[in-house]
Amino acid sequence: MKIQAAVTHAQGQPFSIEEVSLSGPKSNEVLVRIVATGVCHTDAVGRDLGVSPYPIVLGHEGAGVIEQVGENVTRLVPGDHVVMSFAHCGQCENCLTGHPTVCSTFNELNFGGRMDDHTCRLHQGDADVHTFFGQSSFGTYAIAHERNAVKVDKAVDLALLGPLGCGIQTGAGTVLNRLKPAFGTSIAVYGCGAVGLSAIMAAKIAGCPQIFAVDVHDNRLELARELGATHALNGRNVDVVKEIKAAANGGAHYAVETTGVPPVVRQCLNALRPLGQAAIVGVTPEMIIDVHNDLMAEGKSMIGVIEGDSVPRVFIPQLIEFYKAGRFPFDRLIKFYDFSEINQAFEDSKSGATVKPVLKLA
Repeated sequence: MKIQAAVTHAQGQPFSIEEVSLSGPKSNEVLVRIVATGVCHTDAVGRDLGVSPYPIVLGHEGAGVIEQVGENVTRLVPGDHVVMSFAHCGQCENCLTGHPTVCSTFNELNFGGRMDDHTCRLHQGDADVHTFFGQSSFGTYAIAHERNAVKVDKAVDLALLGPLGCGIQTGAGTVLNRLKPAFGTSIAVYGCGAVGLSAIMAAKIAGCPQIFAVDVHDNRLELARELGATHALNGRNVDVVKEIKAAANGGAHYAVETTGVPPVVRQCLNALRPLGQAAIVGVTPEMIIDVHNDLMAEGKSMIGVIEGDSVPRVFIPQLIEFYKAGRFPFDRLIKFYDFSEINQAFEDSKSGATVKPVLKLA
């Protein structure tokens, strides 16, 4: 079938909405009519850093309606509302023990440009167009394996839900699935974009009495307070480490670092109390840390967390229930854009003008 999709033809090029051909679903796959899809920093990485082959249709926070199912699909039927998340094999040790975010073939399935049978579903003429995260949701339709399509409540506005597939589940899951703050513990969140603000909302759900939000934009810090932060620190204006240690009786128990900025990573480690734990979720370049002083001397831990260590088919419906109960108002992060405004949406995300852009395709 012919669809409209935002094609990236070469590294760093702007998105171009073009006609492409989409093959029908194979065994265990579904055809999804995309209603809306989130804009995520990982898409910008895919566009600009050459982590996947070109040409490619990016997009990995798709929400839509099942139009057709392939053979052997048992969980989904046409008409179901779904959120698409990351691809995973479902068979390796990590998948089978509840950690599909570290699937043994995660990089191949999500960044390798092909479906798990090593073929492409997208084409222009005789040329393959590569797939991203097993979905390529920057298009009017997408093919996905039923494993990474999560059935969601039809009573909730489907256009809102795409970001639950990656950025929002990353922030919330890092807190609720991996750090699991104990009663009475404090947490500091570095960077108040969609991931960081989701972590703040999750920390409030977890009952943390002290939630420190750290950013350099006062408008984002104000929103962080409204969403649950008890302290808002502008890193340009205050000594963040000194402020957190003073307010939290020697430092935070936990930290979530979303910025990927090396000095901020060091800051998040230094503001922990002894035995504190920092979760790194930002794409961080090579950097130097003082292992003795930053970690070992006070028994601190630093861990990497991917996609919130989530099982999407379990965690995304849980987040929707928190949203329906008024305890996880992630809709406050979202601004909608027409599909034709995709390049502007990425610019607004990069500048910080919009916390979470979402493209509407229907």
